[in-house]
Amino acid sequence: MNQRTDTLSPQERSERMSRVRGKDTKPELRVRRLVHSMGYRYRLHSRRLPGQPDLVFARRKKVIFIHGCFWHRHDDACPLTRWPKSRLDFWVPKLERNKLRDIDNQKKLTELGWAYLVVWECQVKDEELLAKRITDFLEGAP
Repeated sequence: MNQRTDTLSPQERSERMSRVRGKDTKPELRVRRLVHSMGYRYRLHSRRLPGQPDLVFARRKKVIFIHGCFWHRHDDACPLTRWPKSRLDFWVPKLERNKLRDIDNQKKLTELGWAYLVVWECQVKDEELLAKRITDFLEGAP
């Protein structure tokens, strides 16, 4: 990994990072519209469940997470999973912690009897395939 200096001032970097959203991201909104158009109804971001899943189907005991490939470290084959070019001493541990936290939350959900599906940002573009994955997940056995 290559160490380079940041091209933005600390104030500019802070302002840019403040625009990064945790909820209502473009991929999340696309998945929500798709799921709703398929006739499924859900709750959003339940604080009662580990990881505050993006979509909660309580009667089915199933949840869907919509993960950004960069923030949640999708596999290395994904073009959206790249490492930052500067401040690697900060970013590598932060992004790795995100990934470990996701794994821990998924384990806790399973222990509580919930099933989960992770939809990655890069998978949102193919709506036909995504609709099939979601239907298979929601209609499949618990």
